[in-house]
Amino acid sequence: MRNARRILLSLLASSLPASVLAADVLSTDGYSLCSTSDDIKVEALDASYDRNTRLITFNVAGSSAKEQKVLLHLDVQAYGRQVYETDWDPCSDDKKVEQMCPVPAGNFSSKGSQTIPEEYASKIPAIAFNIPDLEGMVKLSVKSADGGQEIACVESSVGNGKTINIPSIGYAAAGVAAAALAMGAVGAMAAGGGGAGATTPSPTFTEVIGWFQGMAMNGMMSVQYPKVYQSFTTNFGFSCGLVPWGQMQTAIDNFRASTGGNTTHNSYEWLKNNATLVYTKPSNGSSVAKRALDSVLLWARDEISTSVNGTEVNIGGDGSSESNDAPTASEKEQHFVQGIQAYAEQLSIPSSSTFMNILLVWAIVVASIVVLILLFKAILEAWGQFGKLSPYFESWRKRYWWRMAKAITNLILMLYGVWTLWCVYQFTSGDSWAATVLAAVTFALFTALLGWFTWKIVSKARQAKKAQGDSSQLYENKETWIKYSLFYDNYKKGYWWIFIPTILYMFVKGCIIAGADGHGMIQVAGQLIVEALMLVLLLWSRPYERRSGKWINITIQVVRVLSVVCVLVFVQELGLSQTTQTVTGVVLIVVQSVMTGILAILIAVNAIIACVKENPHRRARKEREKMKNDFDALTPLDARNSLLMTDVKHPAYSEQDTSYKAAPIVSASPFGAPARGRYDPVEQQRRTESPAGHNFHDGDHLMSSAASMGRHEPAYRDHSRDSSISRPHDLERQPRLPDLDFGRRM
Repeated sequence: MRNARRILLSLLASSLPASVLAADVLSTDGYSLCSTSDDIKVEALDASYDRNTRLITFNVAGSSAKEQKVLLHLDVQAYGRQVYETDWDPCSDDKKVEQMCPVPAGNFSSKGSQTIPEEYASKIPAIAFNIPDLEGMVKLSVKSADGGQEIACVESSVGNGKTINIPSIGYAAAGVAAAALAMGAVGAMAAGGGGAGATTPSPTFTEVIGWFQGMAMNGMMSVQYPKVYQSFTTNFGFSCGLVPWGQMQTAIDNFRASTGGNTTHNSYEWLKNNATLVYTKPSNGSSVAKRALDSVLLWARDEISTSVNGTEVNIGGDGSSESNDAPTASEKEQHFVQGIQAYAEQLSIPSSSTFMNILLVWAIVVASIVVLILLFKAILEAWGQFGKLSPYFESWRKRYWWRMAKAITNLILMLYGVWTLWCVYQFTSGDSWAATVLAAVTFALFTALLGWFTWKIVSKARQAKKAQGDSSQLYENKETWIKYSLFYDNYKKGYWWIFIPTILYMFVKGCIIAGADGHGMIQVAGQLIVEALMLVLLLWSRPYERRSGKWINITIQVVRVLSVVCVLVFVQELGLSQTTQTVTGVVLIVVQSVMTGILAILIAVNAIIACVKENPHRRARKEREKMKNDFDALTPLDARNSLLMTDVKHPAYSEQDTSYKAAPIVSASPFGAPARGRYDPVEQQRRTESPAGHNFHDGDHLMSSAASMGRHEPAYRDHSRDSSISRPHDLERQPRLPDLDFGRRM
């Protein structure tokens, strides 16, 4: 008889993962009723098994409408597969159970601990104690011995407490995001500023947060997730604004309660103290039950206490005794959840408080940004009183207000997708009218802000295209770049508009997940279409300026598409086995973890690159400004004038063949006499006879040539001067062209 109970409890323990209360402990995790009969009700079910001591501790309580004989059926499953099944009669000679032969009328309970024989304990696989989020289910059916009809049914899920939903993973993910933010700031300072587009090597802070948000959203759909993947995705809830801060949750509950919200079964305290979450849908005909769970194990060896109608009997141990006090236990309600509700409440955040949670987190971040920028501004002002600031910090000091607005706008852009999700969810599932009004107002303001920036950028691009034929002024004009570049600084000049479909992508994605909550097939199909269209757009345009940004973002989008395809396996309508779903979940974890690790490595590598390599858009703009300033300062005779230069290759376009030859106005040395200067007199040529018999040569003086006009004598003689004056001397006194020596070097 006692062996029968030991075998039963051993089988129960063999399907359980390890508990957090001990290193090698298997324990049940709540129960649910799978029968509508009122003949027998189970009001408490708790059991645990310690592998080191081979001790099993249990606590069972219930009630029966009448005294009756019953038959028991036990079914043990692991990952959806049946691992054990047995039937027995508690009144049979070989498996007799005194407390259930027959089942007494009224309330009954049994608690205690027993040592499992080694022959049965050795059959429990060791892997059951080590796999995180191991899934198992035990189902106990009670049938009438007279007619065989089912009069009671109870299911108990199991868990070992070894889960991958641990703080260290969340901290590591937050550290990667913080590193991306810090490296972006360091790179911008190293490059001398230039706003958001100074240096933005991939992966940027926005790209990292977007990747984490994608993983979190993959865990919010209404599908049958494997427990291991469900736990994994909650590690990235912080990227969606879900922070399980107890004091903040209590304040939100008080706000909801005062504005029409129902906090009786939807509050932080209720989730922590009175609910056990179950992430699977109950069987047909099942009902939500009360469970007795006291988290305190009874370690009395080989001792059982039973109670019938308030009379307690101790069996084993020191003997038998009676007591009129029935055992009491803290009650927790079995709470079935799925979709967004399951994701939020796994973080101990009530589903109706999700929007207020992200609103308060956003407000705290904005306040921190304002305080830090004002503090840094005060530091720069004090520094400027005692020394000279660098150009970058001087620009920062003057434009601090714009940097503040830019940082807040960037935060809104980064959170717009999840903000849409939580606002739509508040509209459909919220219980507080004040929270709904806040959701509508903030969503309208954020959408209007992004719409205004979009309109301004499009207007600037159209104006530039009318004036110059293209939209390059978005990158070349410094004021335009500083004000609006956060939307397009990573894109090529011809693809500045990519930020518009990106905003639409975030909006549609949030609407699908929140609007179709409870309909897993619609959610997954919609997500697959949206992600696939975004991937096609990126492959077609390849819009990113940097090669690293192009391939990193395309790879991230490919992984997103594959992730949604894997989530399709979890859709209940497809009817795939739980083993297939679990394997798919593990594959998803591996792929997404590897991608996260690659991003972390690239952040470190690109941080070094960012410190030594300038943003290409900013570099080209600086070169154009320098060239323009040089040209404005030049005079026509300046030796630096481009018309006097020879082969020139502009450094801003070193990757293209833009060299040209600048022809001089006057040849520097037409006849090969560079030593005498660019404007030296032309070398004399040999005399030639003219057809009329006149002799001309290049060395003739001006007046000499003019005086010979109209004469036919072969030689010229000046009759007005003394005949004693020789001709050469006479010629030297004649007027000459002035030698201004234009071409001599200074």
